[in-house]
Amino acid sequence: MNEYSTAHTLLEVVVGVLVLIFTILVHGAGIRAINRRFSASWARLDPATVSYWRADGLLAVAIGSLAALHLVETLLWALPIYGQGMIAGMRDSYFFVLQSYTTLGAGNVTLPDEWRLLGPIIAMSGLFTFGWTAGVLVTIMSEYGKLDRDRARAKHGEKRGKD
Repeated sequence: MNEYSTAHTLLEVVVGVLVLIFTILVHGAGIRAINRRFSASWARLDPATVSYWRADGLLAVAIGSLAALHLVETLLWALPIYGQGMIAGMRDSYFFVLQSYTTLGAGNVTLPDEWRLLGPIIAMSGLFTFGWTAGVLVTIMSEYGKLDRDRARAKHGEKRGKD
C-alpha cells in the first residue's frame, strides 16, 4: 500500500466517523423530541375513556416521526456524497445511502474505490440508530400494554361496583 492510499484511507475513515457521530447526535435530538411529545400526549389519555383510535393515532404519529427522522439522517449522508461528486445523481446517492444504512447493500450503485469504506460506516450508523429506535418502540408498546391493563382494571372495577 503506498503512502497516498494509507493517508487517504485514514481520511476516509475520519470523515466517515465524523459524519456517523453527527448523524447519531441528530438521531439523539430527534428521539428525545419524539419521545417527549409522545409521552406528553400519552399522559393526557384517560385509560377509562380513551378510544383505541386515539391511542393508535399517537402510535402512528410516533412511527411516522421516527421514519422521517431516519430519512433526514440518510439525507445527511447523501448530500455530501452527491455534493462531492462521489455518485453523480442525488437520487442515486440517496439510494446508495438507503441501501447501506439499512444494511441491505445491493451494490448496484457504488462509491468510487477511494471512498468505498464509507458504505460500511453508513451501515454502522444505521445499526446504531435503528437499534435506538427499536428501544423507543419497545417503550411505546409497553405503554400500550399498560393501557390495556388499566382498561381491564377499570372495566373489572365497574362490574364489581354494580354487583
